[in-house]
Amino acid sequence: MITALAGGVGAARFLTGLTRLVKEEDMTVIANTGDDIELFGLHISPDIDIVAYTLAGIVDEERGWGIRGDTFQCLETLKKRGLDTWFGLGDRDLATHIYRTDRLKQGFTLTQITSEVCQSLGLKIKILPMTNDKFETRITTGIGSMHFEEYFVRRKCKDEILSVEFVGAVMAKPSPGVLDAILDASYLPIRFISLVGIITSALGVLYSATIVISWLRGETPFTGWAPIMIAILLVGGLIMVMLGVIGEYVWRINEEVRKRPNYVVRDKFL
Repeated sequence: MITALAGGVGAARFLTGLTRLVKEEDMTVIANTGDDIELFGLHISPDIDIVAYTLAGIVDEERGWGIRGDTFQCLETLKKRGLDTWFGLGDRDLATHIYRTDRLKQGFTLTQITSEVCQSLGLKIKILPMTNDKFETRITTGIGSMHFEEYFVRRKCKDEILSVEFVGAVMAKPSPGVLDAILDASYLPIRFISLVGIITSALGVLYSATIVISWLRGETPFTGWAPIMIAILLVGGLIMVMLGVIGEYVWRINEEVRKRPNYVVRDKFL
């Protein structure tokens, strides 16, 4: 199982190459929703869509976004009627946004809707929005605060950035399956904890050796913060190593369980 974090065009192209080496059904993509925006009353998820369109083989490679061969009659009509159409939305692309918005109003989550869109495109890969909650990236420039897409597409990144704000980041929760996809994909976080623990313990040993040698020479008194720091480094490092070892056992048990069949036939009668 491989889990990839995807942002937009670059990630979509990377995933195209990755699918030539790994089966789609063995991959999970966690897509960014920080660029999601509402335009013309529609919920638009640019990064989810570009990944889905690219993997489905229907992306407009010349533009780098949208659907190949799409028309823009709806957008042209909106422009004639005085609406600001700075964000390119093709007619077939609009169908995706209309479907998504309608399903959201019916109470379905972005995760469920993304799965339905992927199935309609014939994708076997699992694409998960990073969150089902509101999460918006806003850029503050000299002319005020604006949505990231407005800064990137409409303003073409020409304004100096004063600050970046992630609206909803505090309350947003990972969508169902995101944490499982990350934790089930690799044992590296467990190994990292063990490595940090070993390094911390080693620093504790070196620090304690330095303090003891200095104390024996009469250069440094063995009082104050020195023994406290030695205890913190040694005990803290030991705890992290033990957590890493426990994590290794849990990971191997998880791996063994996942490889087992859903049920075991004890007896078979013909």
